[in-house]
Amino acid sequence: MENGSNQEMQAIILAAGESSRFWPLNFRHKSLIRIMGKPLIWHTVSALKESGIDNIIIVQSPACDVEKELKLFDCSAKIDYVVQEKPLGMGNAILCAKKLIKGSFFVLNANRVDCGSIVKEMISLSQKTKAKMVLAGEETKTPWLYGIARLEGDKVLEVVEKPAPGKEPSNINIAGIRLCCPEILKNLEAAAGTRRNNDEFEVAISMFAKENDTRIIIFGDSAKTVSMKYPWHLLAVRDYLFDKFLTKKNIAESARIAKNAVIEGNVFIGENAVIYEGAAIKGPCYIGDNSIIGNNSVVRDYCNLEAGSLVGSFAEAARVIFQPDVHIHSGYFGDSIVDAGCRIGAGTVTANARLDREEIGAFVKKEENGEKKTVMIKTGLKSLGVIIGRNSKIGINVSLMPGRMIGKNCIVGPGSVLMENLGDGQVRRS
Repeated sequence: MENGSNQEMQAIILAAGESSRFWPLNFRHKSLIRIMGKPLIWHTVSALKESGIDNIIIVQSPACDVEKELKLFDCSAKIDYVVQEKPLGMGNAILCAKKLIKGSFFVLNANRVDCGSIVKEMISLSQKTKAKMVLAGEETKTPWLYGIARLEGDKVLEVVEKPAPGKEPSNINIAGIRLCCPEILKNLEAAAGTRRNNDEFEVAISMFAKENDTRIIIFGDSAKTVSMKYPWHLLAVRDYLFDKFLTKKNIAESARIAKNAVIEGNVFIGENAVIYEGAAIKGPCYIGDNSIIGNNSVVRDYCNLEAGSLVGSFAEAARVIFQPDVHIHSGYFGDSIVDAGCRIGAGTVTANARLDREEIGAFVKKEENGEKKTVMIKTGLKSLGVIIGRNSKIGINVSLMPGRMIGKNCIVGPGSVLMENLGDGQVRRS
């Protein structure tokens, strides 16, 4: 790895995938989900800048929605955009940016909002060992979901993509951040001819590691690593961003706060927000511009309410993520994620724990031997409510079971008890 200042390095952010496993929040690329008023990819760009890297290439889909969204915000970085015409995997995405690569470069997923300190440690190791490639790694209990490293000390011998249970070479997941030298491009081009399930990058890393010094840093308590494969992983990303940035009370002058409203802890309240009589907000919480918190409602513990949110009278929201223009009324909403434009009627309740308090499972789509199936997987969480796609409508007095997901543009009739997922555009009558 060539030495030099961080400014001489580049970063390639991968933001062109279909985010299919992120359903029902995959209307756009998952990195465009907003936390604290900004899309996740904005937080990733900011973290790279903090580490001294401001020459950034973003690979996006033909919809160019990432570019359109980021132009709404000041990133203060040099960003070049590249289009990946078809979702052919990370290796193909990197090759799409080949003409812009000038030297050593990082490759990272768009949701790596925690990359700042990790990038610095990886650069330090590359300079210390003269390694040609440095990978970030973390322990995982579900190695069959990831690219897993075969190791000899801190040297990487190969990467096995999604090994079968019992066949994994270790429990170390390649955690979405890689420091590469330009020579890897030759391996990527060679691996393109052996493509299997879009795994050219893992094949290329294995080819490269057999002939070049490739190291790994396994991050644990020293640096929080945040991956985002399924939609409930967004809850951990929110926690990370709140803990790092929401460190004081910040209330806009234009916000209207009733005299007997209670606001405790680290709470952000945006422009023109209205907090009515008897409301209690207990931080850390983020309440975006033009939001309304109704009479005698409770908003507490890591709630992220984006602009235009409405929490009606006598409602309780705990640890929720609401995208812009989500309206709820009386009821309980815990550990849930609701995409933009949803409306939820009074008396609706999200159950966010099992009766036996054991780990919550979720139904997801999975392809096995070319056949698509719906399977139950463990979420690793004992508290998880509902996840709802954009523009869905939920009637009054609806009961939503833990870990269930509702697609975009759905209608759930009043009095329903939702025990299973509801696909995009479906209607569930009472």
